[in-house]
Amino acid sequence: MRAVGIIFAGGNNKRMKELSAKRAIAAMPMAGSFRAIDFALSNMTNSHIQRVAVLTQFNSRSLHEHLSSSKWWDFGRKQGGLYTFTPTITNEGNSWYKGTADALNQNIDFLKRSHEPYVIMATGDGIYKLDYNKVLEYHIAKGADITVVCKDLSEGEDELTRFGVVKCNEEGRIVEFEEKPLVAESNTVSIGVYVMRRRHLIEILERCAKEDRHDFVKDVLIRYKNVKKIMAYKLDSYWRNISTVESYYKTNMDFLNKETRDYFFKEYPEIYTKVDDLPPAKYNAGSAVKNSIVSSGCIINGAVENSVLFRDVYIGNNCTIKNSIILNDVYIGDDSVIENCIVESRDTLRPGTTYKGEDGEIKIVVEKNVRYLL
Repeated sequence: MRAVGIIFAGGNNKRMKELSAKRAIAAMPMAGSFRAIDFALSNMTNSHIQRVAVLTQFNSRSLHEHLSSSKWWDFGRKQGGLYTFTPTITNEGNSWYKGTADALNQNIDFLKRSHEPYVIMATGDGIYKLDYNKVLEYHIAKGADITVVCKDLSEGEDELTRFGVVKCNEEGRIVEFEEKPLVAESNTVSIGVYVMRRRHLIEILERCAKEDRHDFVKDVLIRYKNVKKIMAYKLDSYWRNISTVESYYKTNMDFLNKETRDYFFKEYPEIYTKVDDLPPAKYNAGSAVKNSIVSSGCIINGAVENSVLFRDVYIGNNCTIKNSIILNDVYIGDDSVIENCIVESRDTLRPGTTYKGEDGEIKIVVEKNVRYLL
């Protein structure tokens, strides 16, 4: 084991609207049976990284439940393991994480107790496959102080300005780095995966703490770009960040494409997740399903088209579900129509309910859970 892994999973933002009201973005359900963080965790174990820490903070209950056992991702339980760290009251401090660098600094003992020479850091809201060993080999071959995994995007200006935008020279060294610029001058963005030598990271974190600096991107990558050798490793395969409603919707819809599904779930290496023992989906007489993902525990009585249904969803008689995402444990009553929507988990939609997203807008449906009221 040449590296220890760290996953940033405490984030939240207003662009997710109601979807992040009760869960961290890294805990968002994905592709029917997965969570967003499963992709980073699977990349870690597939890269033979056996010691991984997940830094959580915002609405972390469901995330902690999901991470309650490391066996699903086969992390070493004798010479490694899966650790979850939240902000803790200590003699030295009692504050929430003020940023990614502060989150690392508050858990710096984990780094100091580790023996691996390198650290691989990743965000928990990225959907991608990556062998981190290839990034590490590139980092060593280039003699880099820091390596940032980057991706060339073809999306519009609004999409580019959500990320850190970088410019590289012919050698691949990052010469400019601007976080969420108003105007993007490059189409190369950081995907939030970084490689550093462990002792080097500890030194920089201790310096940041003394100078009251808290953000890894602004106070390390941008601040040191002309001092340290920061290299860019280009990712040329599928990658999506799900930190907005639109990107979350589009990413789930991407999994309706057979090529995307096969890439993630049939091609080696696999993506792993916590397994729930639920019965297979049941399709009753009168049901009709086209080009959709239907997860275990679902009962279908109506029509479902171009949609993603997560676990334990009930679709009533004469219902029409189109171009929608139905999260876990949703009950949709008879004669309901749902189009271009994301229905929040544990919702109960009464019979005859109609929700439609208009003019290309994705409507988020949050209803009272009348099934659970006393």
